[in-house]
Amino acid sequence: MSEVKSLKLERPMISFDLETTGLDVREDRIVELSCIKILPSGEREVRTKRLNPQKPISPAASAVHGIYDDDVKDEPTFSQIAKSLLDFMGGCDLTGYNIERFDLPLLVREFKRLDIEFPPEPVGVIDSYRIYLNEEPRDLTSAYKYFCDKELIGAHGAQADAEAAADILLAQVARYENLPPDVADLHDYCHPEHPDWLDPDGKIVWVGDQAVLGFGKNKGQSLKELVRSNPGYLEWIATSDFSDEVKRVILSALQGKFPEPPAQGS
Repeated sequence: MSEVKSLKLERPMISFDLETTGLDVREDRIVELSCIKILPSGEREVRTKRLNPQKPISPAASAVHGIYDDDVKDEPTFSQIAKSLLDFMGGCDLTGYNIERFDLPLLVREFKRLDIEFPPEPVGVIDSYRIYLNEEPRDLTSAYKYFCDKELIGAHGAQADAEAAADILLAQVARYENLPPDVADLHDYCHPEHPDWLDPDGKIVWVGDQAVLGFGKNKGQSLKELVRSNPGYLEWIATSDFSDEVKRVILSALQGKFPEPPAQGS
């Protein structure tokens, strides 16, 4: 039997995860932070803290992590814990799941707001999500092998790829007990509803009875407010690479026709 490999650490490594007010790396803030320090000896030190983000938590984010504004209103702000956090994470390499796309850049921005460079020195960054993708590819050939246990002959030919995709779907329905067998329910599974979204991508969302932008530098501002204060930004959206649905709503708003809020259930 071959020897099981273990991770070799020359210095501590921090595995961390963030819960945030939303999904905008530039604008959203941390509401919960957990750091697991793995020492070269294998011992672990755990620190988990909730934070007052000093801005509202989006309803969509609260629905995911279960943290609401009232839960963190009396918690310390990031600026109050930044020094102790930097001391705890200093001299450590970093790891986490998909941290390079969201958690790490958002944490860097939190420190940057305080004029603190993070990390303060060169560190190793090991993203287990990247390893997962490299070792378990998600292309059609790999999916065909995984679900159908067959080699895809003629990959990137239209017919071969279409046949493989059909076989993969049939194999997925057979494999996963939670998948519904009928098309209408599978459609809903692939396209989950977001009742606060006005468009499929969540670029425009409902906040109360107001349609507001869900992205960018004007995130959280209502269309009515932007028509008055910054119509040029809406005109840019209407002529840029956004969905037809987003453009339709924006053009209507520029003409003074705003979306009607959804009817409230009894």
